[in-house]
Amino acid sequence: MDVLSLIGLILAFVAIVGGNFLEGGHVSALINGPAALIVLGGTLAASLLQSPLSAFKRALQIIGWIFFPPRVDLAGGIDRVVNWSLTARKEGLLGLEGVADAEPDPYARKGLQLLVDGAEPEAIRSILEVDFLTQENRDIQAAKVFESMGGYAPTIGIIGAVMGLIHVMGNLADPSQLGNGIAVAFVATIYGVASANLILLPVANKLKAIALRQSRYREMLLEGLLSIAEGENPRSIELKLQGFME
Repeated sequence: MDVLSLIGLILAFVAIVGGNFLEGGHVSALINGPAALIVLGGTLAASLLQSPLSAFKRALQIIGWIFFPPRVDLAGGIDRVVNWSLTARKEGLLGLEGVADAEPDPYARKGLQLLVDGAEPEAIRSILEVDFLTQENRDIQAAKVFESMGGYAPTIGIIGAVMGLIHVMGNLADPSQLGNGIAVAFVATIYGVASANLILLPVANKLKAIALRQSRYREMLLEGLLSIAEGENPRSIELKLQGFME
């Protein structure tokens, strides 16, 4: 589990609720159904209008990465590539056939299979680059769904505030209606700005970072496979790939 994401979410909640409490407010003052409907519904509607279906579906698939990101072990990946190079040096590229069959990572398995099939290094680069760049773009576009929500939410909050003020102005003769209208106005603004800056934009940026980290891992595998195809020394391959370490 990504502890930093959990801590950040808790701190965001504590900061808003705690600050309101210290100023003499009550939690109930921050709960307003109409304001939530305006901001959440409007933000989701705008994002749906902007995003392709494939990007939105992918966004729903990877939202869990915020708390449970896919494991990317660069050091372990380098060790695997070095072991592959040792096998290729001792048994030839055909000796990697059994390794390819047992490889659980589809990307690495495809690269190993290309080596076994005797593909030229440039062909290997061309095929595997398309794979990892396509996957990176797919995940970045999914992260941008949340980024777009973070851009729309504050504006939708202002729309909610204006709607609340319209309600207030239309009921000046009835003081009993003023409180609810004012509450919608200010709470909608809080919902919009807080959800954008404390949740949606941070989520988008973290998903982008995870996607780029996965791409770096795949690029490392690609460079290692190309080095094996070119017959480089295992020690040289290890030194080269260590440049990918953070």
